Amino acid sequence: MTSQCSAQIDAFRDLSRIFGSRDGRVLEFEILPPAFGSLLEDGCSIGVTKKYLVQAFVAARRAFFDGLKSSRYNGSHSSPEICGQKHPDKELDQTLAIASEIMLLFDCEHLTACNWRKRRLTALGDLVQEEFFHALDTELSLTTSYLCSPLHRHTKSPTLWQHRQWVREHLVRLRKPSAQAAQELLKAELSAVLLAGERHPKNYYAFTYMRQIHRIVSEASEGEIEGNSTRLAQSIITPTLDWCLAHPTDISGLMFLLYLLDAVGDAALRLETVGRVTRFALDIGWEGESIWSFVDLAVRKFNLAGFVGDPQTYPWDIFLNPVLSDKFQHGDSKCRAPWKAWLDRAQIHWTLTQPSTNNPPA
Repeated sequence: MTSQCSAQIDAFRDLSRIFGSRDGRVLEFEILPPAFGSLLEDGCSIGVTKKYLVQAFVAARRAFFDGLKSSRYNGSHSSPEICGQKHPDKELDQTLAIASEIMLLFDCEHLTACNWRKRRLTALGDLVQEEFFHALDTELSLTTSYLCSPLHRHTKSPTLWQHRQWVREHLVRLRKPSAQAAQELLKAELSAVLLAGERHPKNYYAFTYMRQIHRIVSEASEGEIEGNSTRLAQSIITPTLDWCLAHPTDISGLMFLLYLLDAVGDAALRLETVGRVTRFALDIGWEGESIWSFVDLAVRKFNLAGFVGDPQTYPWDIFLNPVLSDKFQHGDSKCRAPWKAWLDRAQIHWTLTQPSTNNPPA
């Protein structure tokens, strides 16, 4: 029993040292196989075995709840004083903060630890503004460490994404970024979301977060809200589209792209974007639901079927081909999902356009 407690304390101390010296850096955590040892460090990359993390969590949880018994944060109506001579428990505050970080590294849905951190940050709002901003920035980098690390559940954690939204919303509303700063902020958030989307496919929590941040930044930035929304959406369409084409099975990313096109309101940009996705699907022979659902929804939502012209720009024109339409009408298309109608037409197009193998050589 003594040996087990000692191992837990050692694990807790190691991770406490790492979190305590983080100083706003974004760390990348990864679970190691036992053969690599308990803990590996390489700059901002941290590898830890599941057993060692469990040991650290047990000790951190004990320290956290023991500390709450004597902490001014305990109780729903507490209003703690954090720094200076008014707060005699600065060391206890640091212990609780680090313990909660270790707890969230093991259990990303630990609401008690997450809510305690919100209450702590709220209490810090009475301090000098720059100190409060620094605390919020540090918290934001902590959530980046969790959400962008190759961990099993963290990248798709509703608790962590909601916590990040809470922190980001405070920062945006307090700083009221300019138009240029708002675009840079949104691009930075998109980078984190896209990385999380790679770590955990179909990450609808991440893209839902991105929708909310787009709304929050649009409302808090300088200028008129509708104009902000349009400019901000337009600024991230290209990286979002590139990511979607690199991950064509990810319906969550494609639906976020549809959201951006709706916010932009630019007919030419909509045509170009939907056309590029459609041409991509036709060129690679895509038969999956994700892209054709996007094409079906976009064409109907933005009334794009009436645009005709260059097949590179408006590739859905091929579906209006009289020969293709006639073949489709005689096919068995009843009781099929709308996206399958597009796929049916695409398959007929591929059949009609593929090189004939029956012609004798010249």
